[in-house]
Amino acid sequence: MNQTRTFLIFALLAVAYLLFQAWEKDYGPQPPAAAAPVAGTSTDNSVPGASASTAPAAVPGTVSEASAQLITVSTDVLRLTIDTRGGSVVRSELLNYPAVPRTKKDPDPAPARLLDDDRAQYFVAQSGIVSNQGDAPDHRAVFATAQTSYALTQGQDDLKVDLTWQNAAGLKVTKTFALKRGSYVVTVDQKIENGGSAAWAGNTYEQLQRVAPTQQKSWLQNFTDPSSHSFYGAAWYSPEDKMTTLPFTDFAKKPLNHAITGGWASMLQHYFFVAWIPAAQDASTYSTSVINPDTAQPVYLIRTVGPSISVAPGQSATSASRLYIGPKLQGTLDSVAPGLDLTTNYGWLTVVAQPLHWLLSQLHAIAGNWGVAIILLVLLLKGALWKLTAAQFRSGARMRKLQPRVNALKERYGDDKMKMQQAMMELYKKEKVNPMSGCLPVLITMPVFFGLYRVLMESVELRHAPFFGWVHDLSAPDPFFVLPVIYILVMLATQWLTPAAAGMDPAQQKMMKVMPVVFGFLFLFFPAGLVLYWVINGLTSLTQQWLITRSVDRAEEKAKAAA
Repeated sequence: MNQTRTFLIFALLAVAYLLFQAWEKDYGPQPPAAAAPVAGTSTDNSVPGASASTAPAAVPGTVSEASAQLITVSTDVLRLTIDTRGGSVVRSELLNYPAVPRTKKDPDPAPARLLDDDRAQYFVAQSGIVSNQGDAPDHRAVFATAQTSYALTQGQDDLKVDLTWQNAAGLKVTKTFALKRGSYVVTVDQKIENGGSAAWAGNTYEQLQRVAPTQQKSWLQNFTDPSSHSFYGAAWYSPEDKMTTLPFTDFAKKPLNHAITGGWASMLQHYFFVAWIPAAQDASTYSTSVINPDTAQPVYLIRTVGPSISVAPGQSATSASRLYIGPKLQGTLDSVAPGLDLTTNYGWLTVVAQPLHWLLSQLHAIAGNWGVAIILLVLLLKGALWKLTAAQFRSGARMRKLQPRVNALKERYGDDKMKMQQAMMELYKKEKVNPMSGCLPVLITMPVFFGLYRVLMESVELRHAPFFGWVHDLSAPDPFFVLPVIYILVMLATQWLTPAAAGMDPAQQKMMKVMPVVFGFLFLFFPAGLVLYWVINGLTSLTQQWLITRSVDRAEEKAKAAA
């Protein structure tokens, strides 16, 4: 099998894989269109307690209430907006991650927003307390605050925000948000002080609510938009089952209701996620539900309810949990909570993509640029496969020399393809040429191609990563199509050095000549980093092929001169 044919097989498989992803987005089950949450029409979602001595009261499922007062909390990496109604985090801005790539025209774009109380993008993190004994501050209760703006100052590494609630019976709850410099983790403590005359018992809970993202893109937009191929939905982790995902389309069909100790509950999306992490020693009940399921505006909810807490008169108790709001930073998340690294989900390509991401990260640490790291990755792979590909190109060069004799066999045997194939096999055996030598390098590089595709699509480190000049985002298509054009030129040059496949009719030969242009057109929509990988891979292969072809020609010339 010569290189041109193996390239064709590889390209067809690559396009088939990407078109299948686009088809799944367009014609597979779609989540309902996102719409504005409507207050007062939500269902009441009762959740049984996990390892609790008594079942807690029903946790309210209200989607939205009018804001009481908004508090702004800023660190060096996060800017949060907390609503004093329930102490809910209703907005979050990731200050180190711009919403769009930085350019000379817009060097300081607005930061990416994850949590959002906007009607079309509704996504909030809530916590609260419920009790069968009466009044308790759930996520609808109004808390008091001492100030409405908090920010880390120069030299300050910690920031705390206290919200307080108290009822007439003497029950006081202080909800404390603690943030650290450089961290996307928010510690949320709920301190319960019983100033009454009777014992109090209840449960704390944490939940995430959001609408599904809109799906109003064409097949071409789905094909070219990296976020269209990423998972959106709920995910949770348990030490026994590891990470489990639940797409929005399956919320009603596969509701969760399970006791987990040492886990976390999250909502995932492209590049970023939000997760509630209960105390590792607490047995909590995890559940999912759909609010307003029969309307055009469903809201998807994942919740954890902690074990029962009893507080004697004059005593206090504190429930601690953590809230992660930020990027899917691989290699660091497992230090926050076990299994949190799994939120970067490469699917069935994980076995290839994770090592590639690790290797790219090491190369980036050396080069300081992700584009240069991709080039170094290609050079490392080509170096590892040098001898293997050298055998392939040497065989190709010899086959090119045999082309006149192959053409003579075609003329001799005419339409008798069986005899012609037998004669060619004898010729290849006599001249020690292996037409199958081109298969193995392609079989090895194919998983790398798909794995790198997933890395470029899912790794937040490569989001908006510039290369040089016109390429401002390696995870997006080349805006001026320079790399795809270079790729076409490289493939045309490779095709010129590659012998035509024996037995190929004129129509097939014409088709093979236009294949570089066809696949170069498809590369217009691939991430620039992936096209860069393939361009450098093609250039190094072309150089190696030219050197080996030249050495074969010189060897034959010397042999003829010696004869």
